[in-house]
Amino acid sequence: MMSGRDNPQNDPDANAGGSGKGPHQPDGSRQPNTRGRRTGPHAASGSSPTAAEQKPPEKWFGGLGQLDFDLDFFEKLLVRNHDSVEVLRVLAELVSQKGLLKRAVELDRRLVEVLPNDFLARYNLACSLARAGRPEEAIDALTRAILLGYDDLAHLEVDPDLDSLRENPDFRELLGHGQVS
Repeated sequence: MMSGRDNPQNDPDANAGGSGKGPHQPDGSRQPNTRGRRTGPHAASGSSPTAAEQKPPEKWFGGLGQLDFDLDFFEKLLVRNHDSVEVLRVLAELVSQKGLLKRAVELDRRLVEVLPNDFLARYNLACSLARAGRPEEAIDALTRAILLGYDDLAHLEVDPDLDSLRENPDFRELLGHGQVS
């Protein structure tokens, strides 16, 4: 029977090759394995570095906020995977959050081209169009989403992306409320 120490996976000094020998310096001497261990001036005391000693998060992203970082990342992914439904969906959501409405409409239109019978793609296109100030196209996309199977009419009534359509008679008719008096 093998003990936990005999298993290379449980050996903290084992390298990736599983030889059981730890990392070596160029001169052949062993380098201590510090992975997962605290090192540096605060290691012995157990204290944490002060806020002034830590690198601020914006240094990690080159001054970008998380949303900007994600946008840049998914734009680069889209260049490599221009037909990826997953990348298109995530990127469309991110640009919408950022308020890049023209880009959101472009991406949602691409999704509809790739997935013409997907009611969620049509619904998201309608939301982007409504936010971009294109009510007729938004109502048309909503109508098509419903015809394709979108059935959460209660959500339509409260979705903030559709606020610009609330008093539109065509929108109210779509919801079954008829004309506004």
